[in-house]
Amino acid sequence: MSRNKSTIAEGWWDYTTLDREILLEAARLTPEDLLGLSRPGFEINVYETRESFFNAEALEYIQAWRKSTPDNPAGVCGPIGPTEQLPLVAQIVNELEINLRDAHFWGMDEWVVDGKTLSADEPLSFAKADMDLCFNRIRPELRMPKENIHFPSVEGMDEYRASFDRAKCLLVQGGQGEVKHWAFNDPAQRTGKYADVPPSPEEFLELPSRLVDLHPLTKIQNARTSSGGIVSDIPSQAVSLGPKETWKADTVSIWHPGWHDNPFGLRLTTLMISKKIVDSSVPMSLLALHKNVRFSFLRSGIGTCMVEMH
Repeated sequence: MSRNKSTIAEGWWDYTTLDREILLEAARLTPEDLLGLSRPGFEINVYETRESFFNAEALEYIQAWRKSTPDNPAGVCGPIGPTEQLPLVAQIVNELEINLRDAHFWGMDEWVVDGKTLSADEPLSFAKADMDLCFNRIRPELRMPKENIHFPSVEGMDEYRASFDRAKCLLVQGGQGEVKHWAFNDPAQRTGKYADVPPSPEEFLELPSRLVDLHPLTKIQNARTSSGGIVSDIPSQAVSLGPKETWKADTVSIWHPGWHDNPFGLRLTTLMISKKIVDSSVPMSLLALHKNVRFSFLRSGIGTCMVEMH
């Protein structure tokens, strides 16, 4: 049986190509249903306030970094989106005087324009956001050395991939995009060998950190969150942490404040991971195959999928 065409962008795979029954089941989930979908290997947490939510997200950095030693260096791979936790990370490090000289950090992704990685001087740069919101706020005597901060780039992709074997990534922390990705692991375009079926889960999970083409929905989302809605300012390519490196981490922790994806998206990926329904048209669903995944929700962001005109 042929798969549905995307109702967002016909030349791409995405969640709208799934069987409609899966979509309807996800939409019917109440907040109580959603929070009851945990299982061994898939933990679900809920926070009642923004303060407790982002403080807990920041503390994940601290917990990972405190496990790093000179003999066993370790760290965390973190996102731009959400970003509210980043200044809190710096504040906690400074207040508790946590020495990060042996710790590591991996940036999750970065924009690519005309085949070149966006300069960290550009306002849209993810590396710039990490440095401005977090690392440049940490006292110099506590801050990790520059060589322990790993940002992906077209020009240095081999080095970025290799860094995951020189230090242990204890935690991949991220958000969820509207196309249901972590990092920029967007669904595939519907061309060539993938014209009729999307990549198999096994194929998708073998993808390393790499240059990626971005689904139109990803561009629209990032325009909404980063450039006041000017879609033409958002690049069509990026470099991204790959599934291959993600699977080297002990834990994948996804944070859902409720404004990067919508109530339906939160329900769909939670349902698919809980029930181990894996399909690369919903990249986040492949986390069902990881040994330790954690979803954290801000209760006010869970919302409802009821049709309601405002």
